[in-house]
Amino acid sequence: MQSLETIFLSIAIFGSGVLVIFIIAKYSYLTKKVFAEKGMPGNGSKMSYSEMACIVIGIALGLAASSVFTVMDLPEDTMDMLIYATILVGGGFGLLSAHFIRKKGEGTK
Repeated sequence: MQSLETIFLSIAIFGSGVLVIFIIAKYSYLTKKVFAEKGMPGNGSKMSYSEMACIVIGIALGLAASSVFTVMDLPEDTMDMLIYATILVGGGFGLLSAHFIRKKGEGTK
């Protein structure tokens, strides 16, 4: 029974990855097609290294902050939820700071 669950879980994870890659590729293709039809040079939404660095630093700070919950005497479910939430909040702050860096680079408010 355990091996059947492992097989289904592996198929679900692999299928989810393939589906995400397909959706991203299709979206990218459709946006490039629309820009080509309108005669625009490109979408101009390339991410700079500083924006990627903000996101990675945000996730890293979320990981570092989540290590605090491992030393607390909490139930395992609560601890897991707090760890994941802290990582996601750190990633969100990284995305927010990347957004402000992009706006600052464009010269708009």
